[in-house]
Amino acid sequence: MGKLRQYILSHLSILFFSIFLPLFAIASVIFLIKLATYTAVIQLNIIEMGKLYLFVIPELLFYTLPIAFVIGGALALYRLSNDNEMVVVFSLGISPAFIARVLAIPALLLTLLLLVNFIVVTPYIKIISANFLEKKRAEAKFNLTASEFGHHFGDWMLFVNKSDKNSRVFEDVVLFNKAMKDEILIKSDKAELINKSGVLQLKLDNGESYSYNNELLKTMLFKTAYINDKMSTDPMIYRDTLDYWTNDELRDRKNQRFITNSLLSLFPLISIFLIIALGVVHARHQKRWIYLWLFLSIIAFYASAMILQQWLGFHAIWVIALAWLLVTYTFYKRLVGNRF
Repeated sequence: MGKLRQYILSHLSILFFSIFLPLFAIASVIFLIKLATYTAVIQLNIIEMGKLYLFVIPELLFYTLPIAFVIGGALALYRLSNDNEMVVVFSLGISPAFIARVLAIPALLLTLLLLVNFIVVTPYIKIISANFLEKKRAEAKFNLTASEFGHHFGDWMLFVNKSDKNSRVFEDVVLFNKAMKDEILIKSDKAELINKSGVLQLKLDNGESYSYNNELLKTMLFKTAYINDKMSTDPMIYRDTLDYWTNDELRDRKNQRFITNSLLSLFPLISIFLIIALGVVHARHQKRWIYLWLFLSIIAFYASAMILQQWLGFHAIWVIALAWLLVTYTFYKRLVGNRF
């Protein structure tokens, strides 16, 4: 029995990775296309793009692993059936229930991995990814360039006559502020934009400052001056997993995500009978449209998980899981259990 178990699992692993790797590659390409749209708004270098890709890997794994397992498992049994190896197994007195027990172990491990992924890992990754993008969007507001139009830098109106696209150093800079008691005009030969933990500093070198009102004009020469402006970001705070799922922030979205992701995590485990029903055939007498039925089954389950929760709420988890088990077990008994 041990060798038979290893033989079945070896075929499962080969088919699983042959399905998983293309799915993961396709999902990665879709994300990279989405990532390219970010560059129209924010500036990203290669390291920052790689960091964003690492942030999305847990989510890509969550959506590709269960599909790859179900398809790989069904195709592995289907290949063994076409080679008449499953007929030999059943003729030796081994029941289809043994195949179900063999598949249940990796399915259970995968379900536990998916649960840990979406409950513990993904929330933390999503928050740090959102904060990173928010920071980059805030920085993008201060991508200063030479222009006949001014830039807003806090309460200051900033005019840049010369700029370098490859650095944050500017020449011939003029700043104007009329929000204070005295109107202030500053002219500087050189300016550099510095980001210190979310606080933007404009370092001015070799300049002149003029402050004036209706009665008095003041002039000051300076060698170095700094003007600060805090970036307008509102970072999300992650405390722990329990706090994330229990606090009221974005409550409806979290409930929807928890219900859907719980069902998707259970999908490999509760689809064992479906895998056997579609994969185990008699090569001479049975010809099944396995690819079509796999496609329809995955679409039906995912659609049920997303639609029925609108009416059933959290009850959708056990209702859909139980209904799926009953339906797939019925097909399993009819197509496999009563024949072999």
